[in-house]
Amino acid sequence: MVTERAPSWHEPSLAEVDPDIDALIHEEERREADTLRIIASENYVSRAVLEASGSILTNKYSEGYAGKRYYEGQQSIDPIEEIACRRLKDLFRMDHVNVQPYSGSPANLAVYLATLSPGDVVMGLGLASGGHLTHGHSVSITGRYFKSVPYGLRASDARIDMDQVRALARQHKPKLIFCGTTAYPRQLDFQAFGDVAKEVGAVLAADIAHIAGLVVAGVHPSPAGIADVVTTTTHKTLRGPRGGVVMCRQELAAAIDKAVFPGLQGGPHNHTTAGIAVAAREASLPSFRVYAQQIVDNAKVLAEELLAQGFRLITGGTDNHLILVDLTNKNVTGKVAAKALDRAGVVANYNAIPDDPRKPFDPSGLRLGTPAVTSRGMKAPEMKRLARFIDQVVAAPGDDALIARVAGEVKELCRGFPAPGLRV
Repeated sequence: MVTERAPSWHEPSLAEVDPDIDALIHEEERREADTLRIIASENYVSRAVLEASGSILTNKYSEGYAGKRYYEGQQSIDPIEEIACRRLKDLFRMDHVNVQPYSGSPANLAVYLATLSPGDVVMGLGLASGGHLTHGHSVSITGRYFKSVPYGLRASDARIDMDQVRALARQHKPKLIFCGTTAYPRQLDFQAFGDVAKEVGAVLAADIAHIAGLVVAGVHPSPAGIADVVTTTTHKTLRGPRGGVVMCRQELAAAIDKAVFPGLQGGPHNHTTAGIAVAAREASLPSFRVYAQQIVDNAKVLAEELLAQGFRLITGGTDNHLILVDLTNKNVTGKVAAKALDRAGVVANYNAIPDDPRKPFDPSGLRLGTPAVTSRGMKAPEMKRLARFIDQVVAAPGDDALIARVAGEVKELCRGFPAPGLRV
């Protein structure tokens, strides 16, 4: 008996369906391979994370939570979400985990919805001092629907002014205090924030989006057992896909889950959840602790080299993955410097410095970070070369010949340190 074979079927590839997008993706892959990416919020994910987050799980709609969905066919989806939550609970030592927020900003907004009513008082580090938009800034929904009382930095050393935090909390009686940053190169004193929040009866939310990988590796203090709620993105130092997570004490679990769904969004992105689960497994390995320590070691070496070359650094150095450079003594703006560095293959971002006299779109500073270059296996010798590249370009941002030469040297350096997950 001859079995009839199914007719062959050719599914068009991306290159066939949309050559323009395919070409741009390959162009970006080449750029990520040939440049030194020192944007503090960027990293490289592993091939395993890429496979999970680019999988057919994007086909499945899954409103609700594991075991309580509004659609059928969740036999594979529920275990994936449960694995992701369990792994993150173990890593961060939190009572409850929700992996459904689409990114860090919705994760923070869920905290507001779960703990506040419109008009309630919230405190967070001011944007100009290195805080995040969602910690109550006026251009964010968090500053329009809630009364924001920002705290700042000490003038003497640009460190968070805990005396001011305490005084403002006693005066304004906030219901929510955010402890978290986007451009702050020092460790956060979660216990000090916890003491203030407890004194005034506020919920303490620790936004650890930038430092999550450092926290789980033990190279930065953890907010576990201190903060009522912890939010994070899943990329940056955690080296996962672009997603968000809210973790909390058990007594807030129901309110947080209800705020995420149905309060703010519909079905979760299951392919991202799978990528988060894989990244969490990778972060549990001993090699990840070595990696996270190297991030900090690299940042310290880079900071020391920049200081030796006459750069001014906010707080004088770094305790984490991030360096904030004040360029006012270099007679160049952050925007001009960042664009020149980009042409030279050193990808950073311009950033405001504390009490910056310039406008946010053309500020006085540069923000640098070491997570991505550390993922490539670079260490102290490469950080010293990186500092020299930065010094040369910042000194002559209009010298096209110099920039072309540095770009060539950067590309050659990158060839010796292949990036995870890339095919080139």
